[in-house]
Amino acid sequence: MNARNFAIDEADVFLSGHHACAGCGEALAVRYVINTMGPRTIAVVPPSCIAIIAGLQPNSSMRVPIVHGTLESSAAAAAGIKRALMSQGKDDVNVLVMAGDGGTYDIGFQALSGAAERNEDMVYVCMDNEGYMNTGAQKSGSTPHLASTASTPGGKLTAKKNIAEIMAAHRVPYTATATVAFPDDLARKVAKARDMKGMRFIVVLTPCIDGWGLPDNAAVAVSRLAVETGLFPLYEVEDGVRYTINHGSTGVPVERYFELQKRFRHLDSAQIAVLQAGADENWALLQSKVACPPPD
Repeated sequence: MNARNFAIDEADVFLSGHHACAGCGEALAVRYVINTMGPRTIAVVPPSCIAIIAGLQPNSSMRVPIVHGTLESSAAAAAGIKRALMSQGKDDVNVLVMAGDGGTYDIGFQALSGAAERNEDMVYVCMDNEGYMNTGAQKSGSTPHLASTASTPGGKLTAKKNIAEIMAAHRVPYTATATVAFPDDLARKVAKARDMKGMRFIVVLTPCIDGWGLPDNAAVAVSRLAVETGLFPLYEVEDGVRYTINHGSTGVPVERYFELQKRFRHLDSAQIAVLQAGADENWALLQSKVACPPPD
């Protein structure tokens, strides 16, 4: 599958009439993920905005079984479902987790790390809106450094966890980053993960209109700026060591990304300079991993 010319082939799984906010970046990501995974899928969804979007069966917005679990147990539940399917000879049914950053970076990480260590056979997609948006926009382990949230009104004092690198360190077969600004890239990565075996992990940046303080039509634009500033480059890691960059920094200053969002409007020039330096350092580090692949 060519990374730049992938033809999106959506199954009719995700339906209209769901309860996402107008302009929700997460709803757009859910559409590409679940439609690309297809109807032979069972999805595990912990408490999150995704659970609201999915709705309660039999009135779900998705034409696949949805298991509403707990925040801490998504990966464990998915592992159990997949093993039960295999014991019945149903190895053609994919098991998908769609969890938020709170249920991935924080509360659900123990189960996720354990599943990764065992190389459980599932596709785990983290819809990353960088906070606990469903409960009032509190900070999470994914919230960026100095971003204002309901629980850090003066700005978060710690850096965002790099969940993609954490998962790659488990040496799982496939780790990737994606965002709704590049839907062909997102769909291609989901299709690639769907057709593999073992633990496959994708983190998708999904802007929250309310929590980030965005206009209703800005989710795609701000996602693209996250990539072009180098704050959220799009890349893939196979077996924890082979890196491929799909889209990344084009030299756009991080200030362009910040100025669209209310959560960064308190920043002064010195703070912006600190965040610019951090973005540049992380981008250079990622490029070095591509330039120096491991020996065969």
